[in-house]
Amino acid sequence: MMAPPAAQCAWGLLLTFTFYMGSSCTDGASALKHHNYCIIGAGPSGLQMAYFLQRAGRDYLVFERSHAPGSFFALYPRHRKLISINKRHTGKSNSEFNLRHDWNSLLSHDSRLLFRHYSHDFFPEADTMVHYLEDFASMLELRVQYNTAIIHVRLERDSQAWNGHYFILTDHNSQNYRCSLLLVATGTWVPNVLNFPGSEYVEGYESVSINPEDFAGQSVLILGRGNSAFETAENILGVTNFIHMVSRSRVRLSWATHYVGDLRAINNGLLDTYQLKSLDGLLEGDLEDLAIVKDKKGKLHITLKFYLENSNSSAGAESITLPQDELDNFATRAPYDRVIRCLGWKFDFSIYNRSLRLMPGKGNKKKYPLIKPSYEARGTRGLFVLGTASHSIDFRKSAGGFIHGFRYTTRAVHHLLEHRHHGVPWPSSVYPITQLTNSIIKRVNEASGLYQMFSVLGDIILLRENATAFEYLEEYPVGILAKLELHTGRKAHNGLFVVIMEYGKNFSGADKDVFYYNRAVGEAEHAWQSNFLHPVIYYYKRLPTVREMRLCPPDWPLPRPDAVHHIVEDFLTDWTAPNAHILPLRRFLENCLDTDLRSFFAESCFLFALTHQKLPPFCQQGYMRMQGLVGNERLRHHAVEAGLLEDHTVMHFTDELLGGQRGSRDQLLKENVIPGSPLHYLVTTKDEL
Repeated sequence: MMAPPAAQCAWGLLLTFTFYMGSSCTDGASALKHHNYCIIGAGPSGLQMAYFLQRAGRDYLVFERSHAPGSFFALYPRHRKLISINKRHTGKSNSEFNLRHDWNSLLSHDSRLLFRHYSHDFFPEADTMVHYLEDFASMLELRVQYNTAIIHVRLERDSQAWNGHYFILTDHNSQNYRCSLLLVATGTWVPNVLNFPGSEYVEGYESVSINPEDFAGQSVLILGRGNSAFETAENILGVTNFIHMVSRSRVRLSWATHYVGDLRAINNGLLDTYQLKSLDGLLEGDLEDLAIVKDKKGKLHITLKFYLENSNSSAGAESITLPQDELDNFATRAPYDRVIRCLGWKFDFSIYNRSLRLMPGKGNKKKYPLIKPSYEARGTRGLFVLGTASHSIDFRKSAGGFIHGFRYTTRAVHHLLEHRHHGVPWPSSVYPITQLTNSIIKRVNEASGLYQMFSVLGDIILLRENATAFEYLEEYPVGILAKLELHTGRKAHNGLFVVIMEYGKNFSGADKDVFYYNRAVGEAEHAWQSNFLHPVIYYYKRLPTVREMRLCPPDWPLPRPDAVHHIVEDFLTDWTAPNAHILPLRRFLENCLDTDLRSFFAESCFLFALTHQKLPPFCQQGYMRMQGLVGNERLRHHAVEAGLLEDHTVMHFTDELLGGQRGSRDQLLKENVIPGSPLHYLVTTKDEL
């Protein structure tokens, strides 16, 4: 039966429309760009992760909202002086050691990309950092998509995805991107703003004038007490009538807390003018209780919300009761010309859909997202937070919120991802047990990651069966030590050592006097009382459990070990003294392993072979395998004089037997020694010397 012409036309239009819509949907799906790794933010941590992913040959893309990398540094700090040190000379040529005192360079294989080539200033200019990051991205040909602002992130469930879901990113042009794994490197850039009565009169650090002449003859109140507040005060200190600074907490000096995010000496001129009676001052008070009223002359008066609540809301500023009306010596009774807010920044949570469950931390960490010690978001698998935004892990403890710290935590995250998604075990090296002491001494004297991320990253030494060898893993996050085998692909069946750096337990704090007399410890027997940064070695017969990690003492980075050893602090941070540093460490390791880790001359190993059933590892792995340091008359004589060898060797015995005839003695040894034996190796090698 044929349909009427009108119906045929309608069906034709419907089929055409259906085909068009299907084609459009297909085109839309094909336009969804996919990458295994998506990085939001081309700041230092984003570029650092991009470098590691590129070196590993992974599929990744970095999204940057600005036209160039490091857009934060294009504006901040406002007065353009960084507080990250650029120590170009250390007296040493070891590049790893020198990174301990280079707080600006990112990690790469290209020595041209060391910050010392960009600035000679100890505290460099922020514009130099912008130039450095531009070069880092371009010279290494990192894949960065500029002028792309990601405005929304959501989850798309898919059982075939790496983590059971994909991350769908939408940019400002409504272009969607699908990512298997998301790396957030946006930092903290949203200014902290307090809303209280009169807060509309407050100027923000992000927009206030940086021309000192604009403040000439003015009285200024600064809200906040961090480096941005003191940086602002330092800029106008010489032109204002007075500067008052108010904050909830007392000032924290970085030299007392040993936290680089606290007040640095370069910005603390206001402390001088306050304590030396030059009109400026610091006050403590809860900013949320404040209120500001403006009089007819444009002057700003500080009061409390309490007074406003008990006043007629329609009354003018002159009719409002002020604290000085009841307390005539109220500290902030003098009016101000300007009030400046310098309260730092917080993470931008606004672009993340609720499906990601990316939540803020608690207490003083609420400005950061809540993450695990592995730097993965607690609510979403496959979402990792890098750089400054990951600082909740070590806030007010270590350097994870700054370039010289997060360049190492970013590398650690990359190692974790390489194992999880590509089956690449955590990099390691295997050495004979005789090299254990040397390996630890080398690392504590050179490693920059251990030094900067103290108490957060540690070297892990996994013992092999019977303690004949060990496997060395560098800079592993100790907060996930219990899951080491899961995250690294390495086994810890025979015990392990953890090497970290620590300050003394009671040495750091805002109220501590770090310059007190006899503050230094110099004797090895008192090493556990060391105050300054020093190496600490933890020994575990087995991996700690998750429960033990959770219940470890609050001031300890790790659970209680089976044994612990502190290497005594050193004024030069040079832990190579034979008696004060190396000998106590070796004896600690020997006690833990029940073995002898000393090194021996071939003659001593020969005597051990004749008189002992069990040889020291050095002789087993060296001399008995025809390896090691071969003795000669000069070395033997030196060893006897130094007390390292007793003066009764087989040479003396053969001398007496042959009446002192050296040639006859050596000939007798050659004729009577079994070929291939240790003694044969000894005498034949001596002839070659």
